[in-house]
Amino acid sequence: MNTDYKQLGFFKKAHELTIEIYKITNEFPKEEMYGLNSQLRRASVSIGSNIAEGSVRSTSKDYKSFLHNALGSAKEIEYQLLLAKDLNYIEIRTYDRLMTILDEIIGKLTNYMKKIN
Repeated sequence: MNTDYKQLGFFKKAHELTIEIYKITNEFPKEEMYGLNSQLRRASVSIGSNIAEGSVRSTSKDYKSFLHNALGSAKEIEYQLLLAKDLNYIEIRTYDRLMTILDEIIGKLTNYMKKIN
């Protein structure tokens, strides 16, 4: 496909989300370092990584597979943010802000995947 993934709106939002997740997880309790903290960070990095890796795949089927993986990681984050909120690791306004970014990523990514033949 050889798409310039850095120009895609959903990639830009995914990158923004990853930076935000790194910032908020710095404030998580130390006992979460290898738990929810690590899971949130890995899942957020996975979105951008799958978009980037998929962009150099030679077929749209392969590309779409990587985008599907990115979407799966976004859905993981959706639950992990809910858990972080319910454990009082993040404030409701932070949760709402991150969910708005995440919803935008999921929507744009889903629409893009529909366009790929």
